[in-house]
Amino acid sequence: MKDHTLELLIQIARGIAKQFGSDCEIVIHDLQSKDPERSILHIENGHVTNRMVGGAPSRVVLEAMDALWKCPDSLEDHLGYLTKTSDGKILKSSTLYIRDDKNVVRYMLSINQDITEFIGLSQSIKNLIETDEQPKEQPEQIVTNVSDLLDTLIDQSVALVGKPAALMNKEEKIRAIQFLNDAGAFLITKSGDKVSKYFGISKFTLYSYIDVNNRKQEEGAS
Repeated sequence: MKDHTLELLIQIARGIAKQFGSDCEIVIHDLQSKDPERSILHIENGHVTNRMVGGAPSRVVLEAMDALWKCPDSLEDHLGYLTKTSDGKILKSSTLYIRDDKNVVRYMLSINQDITEFIGLSQSIKNLIETDEQPKEQPEQIVTNVSDLLDTLIDQSVALVGKPAALMNKEEKIRAIQFLNDAGAFLITKSGDKVSKYFGISKFTLYSYIDVNNRKQEEGAS
């Protein structure tokens, strides 16, 4: 049975790529994939981020997958923000959540325009590279495999707490793990083993920390 929504998205992706050229990457992710680590269904100009069909998701994709079963109504399009690649390219990105015929969020359409060369040009092209979001920190890196993604998320959780894992107390570790849980890190295969080892806790303790976070979220929503 043909998936007309996916066919339409592929048609749109090809049209955008043709319109904006080889520096514009368009990616279609399957947010309902049974294998979250291989979410890319279709990609145009994958050389921009060095990704391909069957490739790994970004942090944004993992967060969306996590939100689908926690709070699907919270998913909103995110337009005109900055990201970066592992080799230093600066991208202007947009993320759109696409619903299927049953009104369920099924796909994510991502547009990544390489604006690295534009940044150094004159004021006359300022409007071309302006974004709705001007981050105070460095743009988030787009990774090409889930191992690097998990490492990046762990680094961000440590930065959030502000001290090395070895010096964190229980509450600080819970805070770091809450960040990882909210980011969808535990959708990655064997992430629990790596995270528990990194923070010097058992897997049982890790899951108990996750339960603490989930209860806090439920209490906050009630």
